[in-house]
Amino acid sequence: MKKELICVECPKGCSLDADIENGKVVSVSGNKCPRGEEYALSEIENPRRILTSSVLCEGLEVRMLPVRTDQPIPKAQLMDAMNAVKKIRVNRKVKAGDVIVPGFFGVNLISARDAGTL
Repeated sequence: MKKELICVECPKGCSLDADIENGKVVSVSGNKCPRGEEYALSEIENPRRILTSSVLCEGLEVRMLPVRTDQPIPKAQLMDAMNAVKKIRVNRKVKAGDVIVPGFFGVNLISARDAGTL
């Protein structure tokens, strides 16, 4: 089976053709740098994404705090992760990059901005 992809690893945006057998990439063509092949392998065999969202705050200057994972998580876990984010409440002063939930789906959920108390 063939799958067409557009590589997003660098600004070139190469059109990739990946040959797939039994769910595994056997060859990649169209890439102009080694990152294209790595991207195709990852995207087909184990797609991962950075989760960005926001959580509710209590007693802070903001009502919602933007958060994100510090590393990508498996794409198949995104909906479960979003359901978990809905239950998180932040009630302490945070700086951008502070860990809000360590070990969140195997990575850290971090603050994307500063937020002080009222």
